[in-house]
Amino acid sequence: MIRAMNIGRNTESTAASDFVRDSMEASAKYVNSASADLIQPTAHVAEIIIRVFRRGGKLLICGNGGSAADSQHIAAELVGRFRSERRALPAIALTTDSSILTALANDYEVAQMFSRQVRAAGHEGDVLLAISTSGSSPNVLAAVSEARSMSITTIGLTGADGDELAAACDYAIKAPAHETARIQEIHIVLAHAFCGAIEAAFLDG
Repeated sequence: MIRAMNIGRNTESTAASDFVRDSMEASAKYVNSASADLIQPTAHVAEIIIRVFRRGGKLLICGNGGSAADSQHIAAELVGRFRSERRALPAIALTTDSSILTALANDYEVAQMFSRQVRAAGHEGDVLLAISTSGSSPNVLAAVSEARSMSITTIGLTGADGDELAAACDYAIKAPAHETARIQEIHIVLAHAFCGAIEAAFLDG
């Protein structure tokens, strides 16, 4: 715990405290309001990914900015461990190789930086988790289109206004928020939930 020692209650610190409190309260409000409606869709996503892993398939994940970070976070939880020891699970974030990403952006176009990787690494029976808070990211939508052409199951994580991505995917979860920060906070709560459920299915015994 951080102790507030020798810090006066000046105008700056009061304003910062107000901002932090408001932000945390807003986050808790959105996560709590979303939880009841999103339990079953999130469990369904977990079940889809579990079936893919059991059949020898893999999970590909993509997104931009904060959603790129979430892609890598989710892959790390599955390749490593979330809470318990179990076998490594094949999850690949398509956001991590700077040489591939910059080559594709330079030689092709940014819109193909994920779809080209899906074509290279994906196979029928895999699953693509496509994350976009807006639901309209061209490179994420292109990855979904490529995946579907290859009979790869597609799952979208988006926000309340993410109709385009939701319509493009086989399955989608829309976080009931409009602000990017709130959507991302809901996304990582859902990701931890389905990573935990997936891990539980692969525990020894």
